[in-house]
Amino acid sequence: MTTHQAPVLRAAAEATERAFLRDLGDVLAEDGASLVDGQRALHYLHDRSGGETARTDVRALAVVRPADADGVAAVLRLAHRHRVPVVTRGAGTGLSGGASAVDGCVVLSTERLDRIVEISPEDEVAVVQPGVINADLNKALAEHRLYFAPDPASDAISTIGGNIATNAGGLRCAKYGVTRDSVLALDVVLADGTALRGHRSVKGVTGLDLTALFVGSEGVLGVIVGVTVRLRPLPVATATVSAYYPSVQAASGGVREISRAGVVPAVAELIDNASLRNIDEYSGSRLTDGGEVLLLVRTDGHAAAAEAADVVTALRRAGGDAHLVTDERESERLWELRRSGRGRIRPVWSVGEDVAVPKSRVADMYEELERIGRRHALDFAAVAHAADGNLHPVLSRPVPEGTDPGAPSPPELDVAEDELVRGALALGGTVTGEHGVGATKRRWLEDELGAAGLALQRSIKAVFDPNGILNPGKAI
Repeated sequence: MTTHQAPVLRAAAEATERAFLRDLGDVLAEDGASLVDGQRALHYLHDRSGGETARTDVRALAVVRPADADGVAAVLRLAHRHRVPVVTRGAGTGLSGGASAVDGCVVLSTERLDRIVEISPEDEVAVVQPGVINADLNKALAEHRLYFAPDPASDAISTIGGNIATNAGGLRCAKYGVTRDSVLALDVVLADGTALRGHRSVKGVTGLDLTALFVGSEGVLGVIVGVTVRLRPLPVATATVSAYYPSVQAASGGVREISRAGVVPAVAELIDNASLRNIDEYSGSRLTDGGEVLLLVRTDGHAAAAEAADVVTALRRAGGDAHLVTDERESERLWELRRSGRGRIRPVWSVGEDVAVPKSRVADMYEELERIGRRHALDFAAVAHAADGNLHPVLSRPVPEGTDPGAPSPPELDVAEDELVRGALALGGTVTGEHGVGATKRRWLEDELGAAGLALQRSIKAVFDPNGILNPGKAI
């Protein structure tokens, strides 16, 4: 760009923005969408990933909150016509920068699309809008003795739309799969305002499976405005087994023995010693009194007790100090500590990751984490959905006393993160198990997908979004 061209291009961009905002005012008046401005708008410009995605210098043109699907379509038609980027945002609980604003965009919040439209106990389906909170849906379903299986640790604050955008998993993945396995159909508005409608039946195999394509697409193909989800009966019983092992390798042997016993647990969580110590320090618990590494297993359904007994036998066969947790309050306390017991007591520079490997290679991934930590003088800790190989490692270094915690983190963290992700890929794994690619993981896309695979995915996006306005710079 020459020095003469720059002012001309800036003037053209500013004219486009003025025209868009003028037309947006008409849309807001007609369709009941609300506009968020001033200081309140800052809340909508980033998610919980932090780092570069939490930049305060990003300038969004507007933050809009449509009240219905028609309002979403009106905003998208306008953005498509003016070629204004659109970043769709749910509750902003994402950890990969997928909902972070980009310069010159309109942030489209789905928080007002928060109705549970229908619950059908007979068909075991529910129809909901994307802004419904995961835990709120399950509260409504409980009176019908039903539940929605995906259960990310953020279930109390994350939305169904966000769960779908990243194909979130959670603790129950081993038995019930990820979000895609519980989504039957979607209503979606495409970049040009075109509406796609889904079916309501449990079965639906007509044509290509566009529903599966939209699940996990992180807002780059369309905006979800309606969801038909598959429900499951609440388990008539659950049972929790606790087992301590001297090492992660030994605990991984326990997971193998569970598989050999023919039991499919609802949940199997491996918590390493560093994570146990963090939980104790942060929550005042005394989990480390029991041993080095904790494996928590839950069975459910009519056979929960029998399966739990088989799990205890299997874990003891692998050398674990295993027992059935018979106190229901203690059981719930253990699971709550796993979900939300960790936190920061003192300032640290840290990077958190979400990788998955074949479950037979979980111990190898822990060993790689240990090597990376030693090599770069970093602390490391990880919890894992052990039955499906999804790990959530954290690499960190304490902030020296007297140093501003907001100061740039040591470069070793970035190098170590790169080695961590590439280590997972080398073990046959993936760069993300459930948090999505967003903005933070795009640098590893070609390593996993290959050049041809990545080019094909981008070609598919171009079909749905020819002007490239939906969540630019994210996912693919």
